[in-house]
Amino acid sequence: MDKGITQYEAGESVDCFLMIRSAVKSTAVNGNPYLTLMLQDTSGEIEAKLWDAKDETVKMYAPQTIVKVAGEIQNYRGRMQLKLRQIRPASPQDGMDAGDFVETAPLSQEEMADIITQFIFEMKNPHIQRITRFLLKKYHHEFLEYPAATKNHHEFVSGLAYHVVSMLQLAKSIADLYPTLDRDLLYAGVILHDLGKVTELSGPIATTYTAEGNLIGHISIMVNEIGQTAKELGIEGEEVMVLQHIVLSHHGKAEWGSPKPPMIKEAEMLHYIDNLDAKMNMLDRALERTKPGEFTERIFPLDNRSFYKPHFSK
Repeated sequence: MDKGITQYEAGESVDCFLMIRSAVKSTAVNGNPYLTLMLQDTSGEIEAKLWDAKDETVKMYAPQTIVKVAGEIQNYRGRMQLKLRQIRPASPQDGMDAGDFVETAPLSQEEMADIITQFIFEMKNPHIQRITRFLLKKYHHEFLEYPAATKNHHEFVSGLAYHVVSMLQLAKSIADLYPTLDRDLLYAGVILHDLGKVTELSGPIATTYTAEGNLIGHISIMVNEIGQTAKELGIEGEEVMVLQHIVLSHHGKAEWGSPKPPMIKEAEMLHYIDNLDAKMNMLDRALERTKPGEFTERIFPLDNRSFYKPHFSK
């Protein structure tokens, strides 16, 4: 395929292989079942409806299935959709590999691990450094592979580590500007704030929420992990509680899923850094698929706004 699925324009025909990221069964007004498919390649994803979805159809088109599709791209309420004409599961003869359809972070896992290791190395507080190093080592493999979310931002392989690397660089710049910030606390908060997602989410491909993710959530998971790690390492002191608070409050407000609001300076900064990096990732990904002089698709987490791409912009 010479271009990614997100690079097609309304009215263009599509005839290619894609991978099913998610498949949700619903019932139409006339009572017939249908599937809402999210189909992906390395450029991103597109929605398609598969009508008259019987039980055997649902089994046939499960997440992670590679499919051959033919159809047209449509603009539906400001978002691109694929109107399917034909669809079939790929056969072994097609020679397709799931890895060929998965978007990955722009940095290698080795590069990201080296950057994060350097930030931990620079920490001066032994308690914060030991807890951070222990937890990162415990979940090293998953941390480098998992996405940061199922949708909205950094929802690609190694997205979690890439989000953390971007945030660490942002945190360093902010700490350079505001030297009263405790760098150890801020860096540790950045590294640990979303680490619970390796338990909350199912894995790097066709990501869904686990039972623990739905029932407890990544914030509470990591707060517990920090407490257990401190006990295991024989660490006592205020740093443990403060580190737990930073993770606990990083969503900022109760309505955004934060059990506590930030009540420590570094916790407030972490919330802004997290928000800023997530929003920039959403904007960049939407604008990449937009021509100069046109508006992006509506971005739901950004108050469902569309953003204009000026002719002179990058």
